[in-house]
Amino acid sequence: MYPIEQDTGIAKNIRVIEWLKADLLTSLSALFKSMLRGSEEHLQDALASLIITCYVLGRRLGLSFSRLELKIESKLRQSIEEDHELERWYSDLTALLTYLLEKKR
Repeated sequence: MYPIEQDTGIAKNIRVIEWLKADLLTSLSALFKSMLRGSEEHLQDALASLIITCYVLGRRLGLSFSRLELKIESKLRQSIEEDHELERWYSDLTALLTYLLEKKR
């Protein structure tokens, strides 16, 4: 059997994961509302909340921040190679990948 502390830790982690999932929905709703209102400050706040929650959720699910960022870079490269519409039309994916790589330096 597991020690009581470990059981408590597992239950706490499950509750935190459920809370983060609900927070994702709340932040997504805030993003949609801010898009209707057109407030840049609210857009930034909602997008930042979504990104933070995704990183923390990944960590709670056993992924390190660095592994998650490596996967993001990999998916960006793949989408660029596959000529994703956003890349073809606006070069957004190359711009994001370049930004992430320059930020590392």
